[in-house]
Amino acid sequence: MDERVRVYERARELLLAHDMRGFADLWAEDGTMEFPFAPPGWPRRLEGREAVREYVRDYTDHIDLRAVVHEVVHRTADPGVLIVEFAVDAVAVATGRAHRIDYVAVITVRDGEIASYRDYWNPLVLDDGLTFAAEGGRTDG
Repeated sequence: MDERVRVYERARELLLAHDMRGFADLWAEDGTMEFPFAPPGWPRRLEGREAVREYVRDYTDHIDLRAVVHEVVHRTADPGVLIVEFAVDAVAVATGRAHRIDYVAVITVRDGEIASYRDYWNPLVLDDGLTFAAEGGRTDG
């Protein structure tokens, strides 16, 4: 199987299992996670596995991912880069309110680890009642 697809599928599996430590372990030690559409006051770039681990540490306290309901995987000409469009059904823990969240992720895999993950999540879901601890630097992505 294509290594970049295998890494993405493992990331999806860990997210759905609410294993955020395992999810962060997929990152290269010097890997990055970026949020180009992050609203003001929210992190736009995390540098290093430990920064990713800290960022996702309490993710499941805020959002309960239930299922990937749409997914399109685009293999690029670059053997290390994968583009994935997906949507998840989730529940905001604080409110119990159900949400469908859309993402586009550009993932670069190097030596079986995530070297770069650009997460183009939609911050408008925050206006729809999905809340996270902004002061702690959390987003839904």
